[in-house]
Amino acid sequence: MAEPNALLRASGLTRRFGGLTAVNEVSLDLHIGEVHAVIGTNGAGKSTLINMLSGEMPASSGRIELDGHDVSDWSQPKRARAGVGRSYQRTTIFPSFSVLENCRLSAQAALPRAWAVWQSAQQCAQSVAAARAALDAAGLADDAARPAGLLSHGGQRQLEIAMCLATRPRVLLLDEPLAGMGAEETGRMLALLTELKRQHAVLLVEHDMDAVFRIADRITVMVNGTVIASDAPERIRTNHDVQVAYLGEGH
Repeated sequence: MAEPNALLRASGLTRRFGGLTAVNEVSLDLHIGEVHAVIGTNGAGKSTLINMLSGEMPASSGRIELDGHDVSDWSQPKRARAGVGRSYQRTTIFPSFSVLENCRLSAQAALPRAWAVWQSAQQCAQSVAAARAALDAAGLADDAARPAGLLSHGGQRQLEIAMCLATRPRVLLLDEPLAGMGAEETGRMLALLTELKRQHAVLLVEHDMDAVFRIADRITVMVNGTVIASDAPERIRTNHDVQVAYLGEGH
């Protein structure tokens, strides 16, 4: 059942590719103050779901609401400007640019100033301020001048989130931000997500089950494009259907 006051709400989202149904009638709500994790094996439809929520892929059917407004037909740029940000499975940074410049470019995309043709984009005070604020929020303020490619793997994933934050989103759609991280880096990322959820609605797609159960306020489980359970972590952990289909008996 849908809960009131959801910032982002999906209802009956379906995506078909010819005769294949990748996502089938999925509904979920995202709220500020919560991390809503989506888990499932490879091919469960998780990334397709994020692509539809962000506007990068149209839904075959269903409805998406942002702050009560129907945005189902909105393009990805329009949703981004309205406050929907996302990160990707693969690193999307510019390794030869500084950490600050990576963030500034993201901020600039969200703050276009086509009329200021006489001013260098690097001198845009708004973009630089938004970039520095994002780096501070992501814990990378001390690395602002470093080439992005010299950051650790975990640092680069933090930078991707900072680049997302530079667009000033209200919703964060995070696609496997913990991939490839060790225990220490994972701990830092979970601490960051705990802080970010205070002012954002967070959707987290992740394979690291220990991390998911540490951070998530709600977990939705997908199998073959369909939701088989959506509940609090302690109830998901003991859900028999989830144990059989995903976590395995005895988890």
